[in-house]
Formats: sequence, C-alpha cells, structure tokens
Amino acid sequence: MSSKKRDTLSAVLPAFNEEENIETAVKRMAETLEALQFREWEVIIVDDGSADRTGEIADRLANSDPDRIRVFHHQPNLGYAEALKTGFTAARHQLIFYTDSDNQFDVRELRGLLPLIEDADIVCGFRIYRFDPLTRLIMSWGFNLLVRLTFRINVRDIDCAFKLFRREVFDKVTIETKKFFVDAEVLAKARYNGFRMVELGVRHYPRPAGRSSIRPSHVLSTLRELAAIWIGIYVKPKQKR
Repeated sequence: MSSKKRDTLSAVLPAFNEEENIETAVKRMAETLEALQFREWEVIIVDDGSADRTGEIADRLANSDPDRIRVFHHQPNLGYAEALKTGFTAARHQLIFYTDSDNQFDVRELRGLLPLIEDADIVCGFRIYRFDPLTRLIMSWGFNLLVRLTFRINVRDIDCAFKLFRREVFDKVTIETKKFFVDAEVLAKARYNGFRMVELGVRHYPRPAGRSSIRPSHVLSTLRELAAIWIGIYVKPKQKR
C-alpha cells in the first residue's frame, strides 16, 4: 500500500458493558496500529451508556495516551448505530476502521485489509466460521439474504464488525438508523452512491467474556428500519425531482 494511503488511520471501538474485554481490545488495537507503522493513528472508544466499569476503564486508557486514545460517553445507552456514528464523526484520519470490543476478531488481520483499500472505498471482512449461538446464526443468515435481495448488495456477511473505509464514504453516507441495521444502511447507501466494495475472509473467535446484547426481539424493529432506509434511498429522492 502506498505511503500516502497508509499515513493515518482511526480505529473505532463501540462498547456496551464490556468491562472484561475493553482493556484488552484497546491495547491490542493500539499495538497493531503501532506495528503497522502508520504515521498517525488513534483509537476511539465509544462507551454507549455502559452500566458496568467500561467507561471508567476507557477513561483510564485514554488518560494514559490522550493524543492517540480517545473516549466518548453516551448517557443513556443510545444504541449500536449511534455509537458507530459518534466514532465515525469524531475520526480525524484518512482511513476509518471499526470492530467490536468483544475480542471476537484478531485485529492484526487488519493488515490484510490495507492493500485492498488501494482499489476500493470499503473493505468488508466476512467471517470464515462464526462462533455464535445457533439462533443468532439463523437470524444472521436470514438478515443477510433479505438485505442482499432488497438493496442488491453483493456482500456475503453484511453485519460483520470488521470493516475498513475511506473517510470520503462518510461525506456521502449519513447514518440514520438507531440500532443494529447500521452495517446494512452504510453499505446500501455506499452502493447507491457508487462506492467500490471488496471482501476478505477473517477469522472469528468465541467471545472470551461478557455476552452479546443482540436478541431475537430486535428482529421486528430491524425490519422496520430496513423499510425506512429503503424508502429513504429509493423513494424520497424520486419524490424531490
């Protein structure tokens, strides 16, 4: 990858009740960015209204390296999409990477995404094998199929939390959803605006601590968001003509 494109990167880590994971996640991310020799980098922690010690630990980490580790707090919990929106908006650098704070990915695999961003605007990781409960695997399969058909997105693992963006994507893409539809919304709007997307397989690991906040009860609200975003992308622009 050319030195110009490798100059600077912002890594966004949304976190909700991840007191057992957040310190490891931040330290691994910082070590990875340092090893990749970016001229400038930052880790942005978004504590989304955690009720445990996540915010306290995040503050301590930020105080240890205030120029490169930054933390933003939501009170109360605003949802996954708002956490990502806060992180993406705060990002200062040319490339924006995001992953979750639950340590289910090896962030060192970011190295494999970097060459691909030379000829793309978004590099999407896809989980080679998923270590998730069966109910969540079934929900995700159905969700991915529905989103691919609805928005014609040729990405196999839409909600994989391991993605690299050029910051120009967020000059055109505004996040409007409030919950877990955020990945699909960003990719749908990116496709509509002509941004180039490529994929790379990444390994997925069992969650070492804590538990996921995604529940089957979120399905109905996600379908409502899907319909609203489809209308916003394909119907409202035509009505304005």
